Amino acid sequence: MIIQLPLNQIKERTMINYDTVVIGGGPAGLASAISAHNNGAKVFLIEREARLGGILKQCIHDGFGLLYFNEKLSGPEYAQNFIDKFNELKIENTTNSFVTKITKKDDQFLIEYVSEDGVKEVSSKTLILSTGCRERTSKQVFINGTRPYGVFSASTAQYFTNILGVLPSKKCVILGSGDIGLIMARRLTLEGVKVLGVYEILPSPSGLTRNIHQCLYDYNIPLHLSHTITKLYGENRLEAVEIAQVDEKMQPIKGTEEKIECDALILSVGLLPENELAESLGVPLDPKTRGPIVNENYMTMVDGVFTCGNAMQVNDLVDYVSFTAEKAGQSAAKYKIKEQTYNNVEASKDFGYVLPQRLSKNIESENVDFYFRTKKIEAKVQVQLLCNDKVIYSKTYQHLKPPEMEKISIKSTDLMINGDFKLIMKRG
Repeated sequence: MIIQLPLNQIKERTMINYDTVVIGGGPAGLASAISAHNNGAKVFLIEREARLGGILKQCIHDGFGLLYFNEKLSGPEYAQNFIDKFNELKIENTTNSFVTKITKKDDQFLIEYVSEDGVKEVSSKTLILSTGCRERTSKQVFINGTRPYGVFSASTAQYFTNILGVLPSKKCVILGSGDIGLIMARRLTLEGVKVLGVYEILPSPSGLTRNIHQCLYDYNIPLHLSHTITKLYGENRLEAVEIAQVDEKMQPIKGTEEKIECDALILSVGLLPENELAESLGVPLDPKTRGPIVNENYMTMVDGVFTCGNAMQVNDLVDYVSFTAEKAGQSAAKYKIKEQTYNNVEASKDFGYVLPQRLSKNIESENVDFYFRTKKIEAKVQVQLLCNDKVIYSKTYQHLKPPEMEKISIKSTDLMINGDFKLIMKRG
């Protein structure tokens, strides 16, 4: 039976207008929302989980905050500092809410989301995408064999152990030497799990040097470089994995296969920025960072759409996430629609990427922060930023490693030049 209400009893969906809507309530979203609020914007934050804080809620190890707070904090402590400030400022937000659609109409963004109260819609002059990143899955690394229970991403194993209090394994193998995998090698060892080894397909580790030492060497956990897992065994539960050495092209070498019995495989095989919402808005992505192409204010190539944190690039330190988020929040709050022209920024083949990828010809901030990674391990090199073949900035590094992102800050007055910029490396 269909019940039809009189027209005077049908409530229209009310549209609330904001200056800035932040999507994502992790460390980047919290910092950007606070920054936008402190710069005069009316802010609304949308978070899909039940609690604010993002991935840091389950990162109970310390080492966070050394750059931002000048002290060593655990992940929950780091996040709580921002949550407390966020709540103190009474910034409007909704949790358990999932954004389903974003459209732009007359210089306003219309954001539709689903919450416990049903479908809602808000509008905003600017957007900050702080959607973080996700892990690669077993299907993305193409491991042959059956599909038994016992194959976990590193963050899933971390969630089981630290949040649910359930050990995912008694005897495991870890594929990939990313930071989460290294941290879980130590964490599981402390809980009595036998970690048989960490296997890395590259000839050098993918995680921070400090984590290699503190999580593996200090606990006598073997690290096998130039190795990968080629096969899984088991029907209901994982029973064993096959590992093999790889050549310089990262292809398995026949005759080097070895079968290792275990009940779990932990995958730490890389992170990918979450940018489905950005793509739905037509935001161009950089294939090197897999995040949006941005200017010095972290505005994307779609006017009024900003990004920060791990949605922009995968950071190895959460402190950098907070720094970029604060800049994005400030920039979104002060954003005004106007014509803007840009100079491009690119890096030589020695680098994995450089960010930002373009600079406004009329830079308004005092300094511009550049982030970059090298493609391979380098020693005693000079990094230079050129414009029209003129050296704008130069710095000598004793060591550079791909897992460790570098940051340089340059005065904007040195960048007010008409011409494209290039980051290069000088050896010797």
